[in-house]
Amino acid sequence: MTSPTTKAVIPVAGMGTRFLPATKAVPKELLPVVDRPALQYIVEEAARAGLPEVLMVTGRNKAAIEDFFDRTPELEAALEKKGDQSRLDAVHESTDVAQVHFVRQGEAKGLGHAVLQAAAFVGDEPFAVLLGDDLIDARDHLLEQMLAVQSEHGGCVIALLDVGRENIDKYGAVAIEEAEHTADGDSSGDTVVRVTGLVEKPPVDEAPSSLAIIGRYVLSPEVFDAIRATPPGRGGEIQLTDALLRLVEQGHPVHGVVFSGRRYDTGDKLDYLKAVVRLAVERDDLGPALRSWLVEFVAQLPEGGGTGETTPTA
Repeated sequence: MTSPTTKAVIPVAGMGTRFLPATKAVPKELLPVVDRPALQYIVEEAARAGLPEVLMVTGRNKAAIEDFFDRTPELEAALEKKGDQSRLDAVHESTDVAQVHFVRQGEAKGLGHAVLQAAAFVGDEPFAVLLGDDLIDARDHLLEQMLAVQSEHGGCVIALLDVGRENIDKYGAVAIEEAEHTADGDSSGDTVVRVTGLVEKPPVDEAPSSLAIIGRYVLSPEVFDAIRATPPGRGGEIQLTDALLRLVEQGHPVHGVVFSGRRYDTGDKLDYLKAVVRLAVERDDLGPALRSWLVEFVAQLPEGGGTGETTPTA
């Protein structure tokens, strides 16, 4: 058994170049997914998993993130005066969901370097790392499963997804031993495996498997020494994948939870749009009308997929 995990780290220092020009002024993590920033979904996930303290590793031009999680007395007073309780509650949710701290990365040197900035915040206890490009559906308790596996086995735990061998060169990939069991308390059938090797974005024909590392980690504090000893790797950056490989080679246990639930990828434009639609159609307030409109819109599309001159009715 290990000490309980209470802290989460969310790296948010990236420049968001894939979403330019919008991200010239707005951090990518604050782009709305329906009516909440992607980052708020991530913080809510950490809070649901019992991690009340969150550290965001920021960079330059990310002050808007700190503002978002801060109190806004003038706005709250205006909403209260109008009697707009629902919007006032929504504003409070964004500031009360967790105790949020901030630290600057200073220089973008990769995910491993970003995680290293959390060493003083984390101390000697295990901690979670959540990346903002991956939204996990609130009905799928991936992070809770990972915390349970770490509590049982110690070491580090990473989330894995079978992306097909043809896509593995876009991800970190793993070699694994045979499945051990399903995650404690899990009814979804997600499988726990022991990781025996890791490689960052391998060529398709050199990948050890089609299991990709996605943006959820539960790490032991030993990872900090491993990161410090890890030289720059792919892209000239300090890769967290390389640090985890160093731990595996030292005999440190690293397990994976092979996720079979609902994941929304907001990392590129097309997948971001898909995530917005998927989450919106399941909302009670938006779903029925949106589903109806989507059926009508698709029915009016000409063959070949272009919109032509048709303007669907809203």
